[in-house]
Amino acid sequence: MRTFLSLICVLLGSFSAHFANAAEEKQSRPNILFIFADDWGWGDLGCHGHPYLKTPNLDRLAAQGTDFQRFTVASGVCSPSRTAVMTGHFPARYNIDGHFAWVPSNQKRGMPDWLDVQAPSLPRMLQQAGYSTAHFGKWHLANDMIPDSPLPSQYGYDRYGAFNCAGEQMPVHEDAANAIEFMRESHSACQPFFINLWIHEPHTPFHTVPKYEWRHREMNSRNDQIYASVISHADDRIGQVLEELDRLNISDQTLVVFTSDNGPARAGGETELTLQYDTATGAGWGIAASKGITAGRKGYKSALFEGGINVPFIARWPGQIQAGHVDQQSLISAVDLLPTFCEIAGVELPAGYQPDGVSQFKTLQGDVAKQREKPLFWKMQSRWPAAPSRPYHWVSYAVVDQQWKLLTNRDQSHVELYDIVADPLESKDVAAQHPQVIAALKKRLIDWQATLPSQPSGDVFSNLRN
Repeated sequence: MRTFLSLICVLLGSFSAHFANAAEEKQSRPNILFIFADDWGWGDLGCHGHPYLKTPNLDRLAAQGTDFQRFTVASGVCSPSRTAVMTGHFPARYNIDGHFAWVPSNQKRGMPDWLDVQAPSLPRMLQQAGYSTAHFGKWHLANDMIPDSPLPSQYGYDRYGAFNCAGEQMPVHEDAANAIEFMRESHSACQPFFINLWIHEPHTPFHTVPKYEWRHREMNSRNDQIYASVISHADDRIGQVLEELDRLNISDQTLVVFTSDNGPARAGGETELTLQYDTATGAGWGIAASKGITAGRKGYKSALFEGGINVPFIARWPGQIQAGHVDQQSLISAVDLLPTFCEIAGVELPAGYQPDGVSQFKTLQGDVAKQREKPLFWKMQSRWPAAPSRPYHWVSYAVVDQQWKLLTNRDQSHVELYDIVADPLESKDVAAQHPQVIAALKKRLIDWQATLPSQPSGDVFSNLRN
């Protein structure tokens, strides 16, 4: 009997050790909190020198991490930019080169009605590797006006609360509270988590709250007051999430990234301040209050000049990413995020999957990446010639290779060339001085275009097309 009891104790001890080791292994894997703002300009941070916006929580994040100032997203507008983050691919591979709207608009523009559920998915890769995954905030990989579009849960999220998607629309200001609850539950379960916190601000309509309007009551401009109030509200909610990481004592185990899907929106000219209604988020103030700045970069949202695609990128991971550092050289792209996050999480990329980006884990840790060894490509539907009120919104294609950035209209009848390393603000077009570079980049662009599908395919069309 004693021998039998001893055997039971040994087995129980073995099981306990096994589960303890499994729990310890789970806890040793870093959490990832990815904060994706909407239309947040490069200059819209206190730490980037904005003249009146106050962003103390994001400034603190930058002081505790590294401010990568050369990060670019994969489009000048929302949906394709988000597609690149989800898939690690250029959005043109899915015929997504504009925002998802209602079905007739998608059809007219040769777009699908949503991102293919079968496409590579960052959250699914992490979920299958044992991460608890969640999405809170804006979706816009479909549209709330397409009721038969897939829900975020079909892309690899254990939990979600979202707007700009099918089904129930989460109120825009509940994002942080949901993220905090999910962090608590995951931490209690000793489960590493991946959270998309895709906040609404500062996209139109501007949903102001009296507390934040009062905070900026001394401002002379009503438009500036509205813009400052929504930025301040967003910064406070981000601060609540960061404080919860501290309270749970997991800040050192968590990679936090803050960035934006594209540059700031701007009205085409003088515009009257009016209320507008959005079917996903409700009523709020219109585009006249869009006062975001690019700090000298050309163009705004919808442009492929740096003002439309060069956005804030702050990364914090104590002990892994240098604190209080500013990197003004490394050319990081949104298509790099999937391979980067997977390497950080210790997750192997699926067999046969080839990202358009590369892992930038070493870059986050301090190895400067001054040039792109793997080219970047952009495609958008843009007007040519440019409208007088939007002089930088004519580019249909762009490519970055090594230090060069080529911009061209749809038929390549007009091009501009910049040394993006020496001239990050694109102040001097050097096309006339480098005809051989132009020819080589045009050829590279044509070769890339040949790899793109002519039309969407797969289960990506709404029944409303019938």
